[in-house]
Amino acid sequence: MRDIILASASPRRREIMDKLNLHYRIIVSNVREVMKEELPIEERIKDLAMQKALAVYKEHPEELVIGADTIVEIDGKILGKPHTMTEAREMLKLLSGRTHRVITGVAMISKDHQYVDYDVTEVTFEYLSEAEIEKYIQTREPYDKAGAYAIQGWASVFISGIKGSYYTVVGFPLHKVYGKLRELGYYVG
Repeated sequence: MRDIILASASPRRREIMDKLNLHYRIIVSNVREVMKEELPIEERIKDLAMQKALAVYKEHPEELVIGADTIVEIDGKILGKPHTMTEAREMLKLLSGRTHRVITGVAMISKDHQYVDYDVTEVTFEYLSEAEIEKYIQTREPYDKAGAYAIQGWASVFISGIKGSYYTVVGFPLHKVYGKLRELGYYVG
C-alpha cells in the first residue's frame, strides 16, 4: 500500500482528509497555477487539481498524491480569491440573492494509477444588504476563499440552500476521494 500525500496547504482540506481515518502527510504543491482559458470550466478545474498533484508526485513517485482545487462560477464568470475589500464586496454582491456553482476538481496520481474528476454543488445565497456584506468583509474570512466566502464559517448564515455535496463547497469532494481510495484498496470491507 502506497503512502498518501495531500498536496495542499488548505487547513479545510486537511480537516476533511482527517475524516478518512487514514495516515497521510502534507506536502504543499508550490506549482504556479495556470488556468487554461480555452478549456471548459470543469476541465480547467480538473487540470488545476492535476497540476498540483503532479508537481508533488514528480518529487515522490513511490507514493499516492492527491491534489484539489476549487472555483466558484456564476454566469460563466469564475470568482477566485479576492485580494482587496473591493473585490470581496463585488463578489458578494454578485452572489447575493442568487444561485451559483462551486466546482472542485480532485486528482490522484501514483505509479500505477491516475485519476482526475470534479464535482459540482449549487449554492443559493439569501439577499445580502450592503451592511451585511460590509460586516462580513470585516471578519477577514473572504480573503483566502474562492468566491469570497466560507460555507463552514460565518457566511453559513447567508446560505439558504445547497444542491450537492457540502464538502465540495468546502473544497474537497469527500465522497469521490473515499470512493477512489476504496477502489484502490485503502479500505477493506
